[in-house]
Amino acid sequence: MDSLVTTEWLANELGANDLRIVDATYVLAGDKRDPAAEYEAAHIPGAVFMDLAELADTNTNLPSMLPPPEKFASRMQSLGLGDGSRIVLYDDSPYHTAARAWFMLRTFGAHDVAILDGGIAKWRAEGRDTASGKEQLRHRHFTVWADDKGVRNLDQMKANLDSGAEQVLDARSAARFSGAEPDPRPATHAGHIPGSKNLPQGELFNADGTYKQGDDLKAAFESAGIDLAKPLVTTCGSGITASVLAFGAHLLGNEAAVYDGSWSEWGADSSTPKATGAQ
Repeated sequence: MDSLVTTEWLANELGANDLRIVDATYVLAGDKRDPAAEYEAAHIPGAVFMDLAELADTNTNLPSMLPPPEKFASRMQSLGLGDGSRIVLYDDSPYHTAARAWFMLRTFGAHDVAILDGGIAKWRAEGRDTASGKEQLRHRHFTVWADDKGVRNLDQMKANLDSGAEQVLDARSAARFSGAEPDPRPATHAGHIPGSKNLPQGELFNADGTYKQGDDLKAAFESAGIDLAKPLVTTCGSGITASVLAFGAHLLGNEAAVYDGSWSEWGADSSTPKATGAQ
């Protein structure tokens, strides 16, 4: 299974015994939407709902941090996702949060994971069937596992300031990156990690919500000053849209890491340097 699958491909695979479809829609509290209710109103047949708001580490005041492996495995089992599953993710979010679910599943040991190109919006625009209510799938064993090679923490990011071993790419808007727009989180500085580059996550998509691919996708990274032949770590406000950039890099053969704490951590830490202005 490719990492990015089409609506046509998914329609042809519906009902396969090993296929699991997941709605991973997540929005910010201020967006005043209820993704769980929207899922129950209409979802791709067979899909379960992954609650990214709940699937986080509750032992930190940082938002959306990766949960403990045991918690993640337990939630996946309850959703019917397990070892040997082919998992297809989609969302209906301006933050393209299927990419965050993709990053989490790969970190915690799932190997055959894909994103539905264009999400449920494209599925519905094509007149394909949807279902309502909650899907009930049998529990499946999901092995407790974590591989942190694709995750960066604060100490590693500080060390990278001196070593420059990894390029740092920020998925936030240009105004948030430059500091022209204040950070929405209390006691969090405006600006960005010194030396980082900026590629707003929306620039990875076509007008119809599908991912850019090939030369068009590569051009987006190159326009931000990124060499995809070199190591890369992505960041954003809370690790959500950083995963979008990581997925885009993955499509081009670069296995980028994600700084999980992102600006929520760096911008609020008095020991970290901050930069403002354009890259």
